Amino acid sequence: MITVLRIGHRPDRDKRITTHVALVARAFGVDEILIDKKDSELERTFLGVCERFGGKVNIKTGVKWREALKNWKGQIVHLTMYGEKFDAAMDEFDRDGDLMIVLGSEKVPREVYEMADINVSVGNQPHSEVAALAVFLYKYFDGRPFKNFEDGQVRIIPNKKGKTVVEN
Repeated sequence: MITVLRIGHRPDRDKRITTHVALVARAFGVDEILIDKKDSELERTFLGVCERFGGKVNIKTGVKWREALKNWKGQIVHLTMYGEKFDAAMDEFDRDGDLMIVLGSEKVPREVYEMADINVSVGNQPHSEVAALAVFLYKYFDGRPFKNFEDGQVRIIPNKKGKTVVEN
């Protein structure tokens, strides 16, 4: 079970960024996305993508992040620019257990750093949480590309030029 927890979502400012966090998480095949602020429009949009392109990913907004972290039984990783060096930290994960990946938006409360089992720095410069999640998941899954979902209404067929979309 892999869960992404997004803290600090501001529906009026972060709509596209949080949507992109959810899309990247889905594309790599995470099981669940939790977002601290209630945003029914985001849920609806994301579930529409899952229906059209496939992937059974649960999304829930309005989650109390402290409770989610406190009740998590697996490993908690916080992606931040202040954490341990990326390559060294990637060797510390139990890839057989459950994993919660925490991503902040605005300033992340200190207790997140303390509640996390490991704070991982993808880079020590300001960077996008979307990029951090993509780099982390790519490395976590040993460089495997995005998942292919067979349960969607459409499938994209890779080709050198043009677009090939197949209706299922």
